[in-house]
Amino acid sequence: MNESLGVLLAVLVGALALTVASRKLGISPPLALVVVFLGVSFIPGLPEVRLDPDLVLPLVLAPLLYSAGLQSSPRRLRENLRPIGLLAVGLVLFTALVVGFVASWLLPGLPLVSGLILGAIVAPPDAVAAASIGRRLGLQRRVMAILEGESLLNDATALTLLRIMLAAAGVGSATPSVLSGLGEFVVTAAGGVAVGAAIGWVVHRVRLRLADAVMESALGLVIPFATYVLAEDFLHVSGVLAVVIAGLYLGHKSSESGFASRLQDQAVWAGLDTVLEAFVFALIGLQLAVVVNELRSGLGVVLAAALAVLLATILARIVWVFPVTFLVRLVPRVRDREQDWSWRGSAVISWSGMRGVVTLAAAFAVPDQVVGRDVIIFLAFVVTVGTLLLQGLTLPWVIRRLRVYDTGAQRDALDEAAAKQAAAEAAVRRLDEVTEDGTPEHITVQLRTWAEQRANGAWERLGRPLEEVGESPTVTFSRLRREMLAAERATFVWFRDQGRLEDDVFVEMLREIDHEEAMLDR
Repeated sequence: MNESLGVLLAVLVGALALTVASRKLGISPPLALVVVFLGVSFIPGLPEVRLDPDLVLPLVLAPLLYSAGLQSSPRRLRENLRPIGLLAVGLVLFTALVVGFVASWLLPGLPLVSGLILGAIVAPPDAVAAASIGRRLGLQRRVMAILEGESLLNDATALTLLRIMLAAAGVGSATPSVLSGLGEFVVTAAGGVAVGAAIGWVVHRVRLRLADAVMESALGLVIPFATYVLAEDFLHVSGVLAVVIAGLYLGHKSSESGFASRLQDQAVWAGLDTVLEAFVFALIGLQLAVVVNELRSGLGVVLAAALAVLLATILARIVWVFPVTFLVRLVPRVRDREQDWSWRGSAVISWSGMRGVVTLAAAFAVPDQVVGRDVIIFLAFVVTVGTLLLQGLTLPWVIRRLRVYDTGAQRDALDEAAAKQAAAEAAVRRLDEVTEDGTPEHITVQLRTWAEQRANGAWERLGRPLEEVGESPTVTFSRLRREMLAAERATFVWFRDQGRLEDDVFVEMLREIDHEEAMLDR
């Protein structure tokens, strides 16, 4: 146990170090992690690190999906529900069928049902790598929303389909018909949504009553794990959907929580996401030695079939995205609503099919009695690593070549300025309402000035570039105030080091400066 824990800690530390280096070099961390740990997996004498689906799905996938739900916009999901549904449900089913038939045709020893199990496993893309690249390059906002929405929902479709296919292979109590399989899919999905919504509603009200930022954040850390286990193991509905819906609900309602809870949650989940993503992509790379050692068939034949399955997986997404995108636009209402959509956005979406940890975790979860289990795991690994490297390394070129960039920065700045102007006016009106006769005039003047300054800062960003007009008054204020805060912080440190300030008092004074500097940084 101690040796295993030491190996996992070494993997985590190495993955975080590589993530830091990748960010500094402008390289996508997920891709760098996979490549480096592919090589590490074959270093002689290293212990085997096996991906355990019973741990990875609830302990890694659940918090990552929950965090993504917290940060997602329910409004944008509703606006793009049709394309997201076509990808998260339609494309998953289409890919599973294509891959299933191709794999069973190329490998005569692999039954069709085993091929369809493989198809369900490799069907859902993982948006972590695509989102990482898209944010770094400023990918068009609607394309990002569709990709992120797809990644939130497609895992539920694929894992439910996998459960049905495993039952068809004789793993379970009964062999399902098409109708019963469809019914199970609907019940599992609807149950997951209901469980997630119920947990989100309850947790939100509990957190409001707590009024304690530390306890609210602590409760938030438990939610994804508890939600997934409750849904999957006790209620037998989609744990993935339950976690996603709970995250979406709590993220949307976060504005009703206290400021300390929001600031704390953002920092906690950003750090946890980085740790989990680094660990999971390192874990993907380390599985190469495991899957090769488990393969009982001839490596050459299976490798050739794996490359063909990889090609089929990539082409299935392209074949689905382009026809479906433009066929639905034959409907007048859809066409009128999507006049600004370009084939370039479809091209980026069709090439953003990198697979991730869900594919490998699902492959390792296939029971031993399934015919061709070793081949299924090997093919799933090749598809995962192949799409990560082939599409992940070329996606930045595709985005740059097609120039699918977000052009809404000026509009966003205008909307922000208008909202801040209205907010400042509301704040001043409220100040007039609550100001009492004995309130010192200099306090009300200072508060009015602060409100006006926040509004003016937003309007200043709409002007000409900094190189043309020089520093705006708000930027000058922020720069000079930062210098003053640095001097204050250095003085506090000197007082603490000289023993003239207790540590707990020092920490409280430092926190006040940190809060002000954080506001200036915004």
